[in-house]
Amino acid sequence: MSGVDDARRIAGGPSPSEQVAARSGTDDAAEAPAFDPLKLCIFATVALLGWLAGPFALLVFAGLGFAGYWRARRAGLTRSKCLLRDTRLVLAYLAALAVLAGWAIWQLVAGWLS
Repeated sequence: MSGVDDARRIAGGPSPSEQVAARSGTDDAAEAPAFDPLKLCIFATVALLGWLAGPFALLVFAGLGFAGYWRARRAGLTRSKCLLRDTRLVLAYLAALAVLAGWAIWQLVAGWLS
């Protein structure tokens, strides 16, 4: 077969979307998968941990986030999907949260000791 014959054979066959639909057993009007609100469950769990553990949870999560972004920045990541976008801003934000958590823990301990 020549290249022209191959082109005619491919052009005469079904479209790529028809081939995909045939393989998956659906028609062209396939429904989109239902929205999975997993992130909302994760946010609620983090909020619960924050409420229960207070500044200790904030310190842990800020520390984990800082370590993760630090490692990613050293690997070359300069733009993040985070609202702040620039990884330097994200690192500064997480460091500020860690400092705030440390101050709150200090205040709690000082309150318990007095």
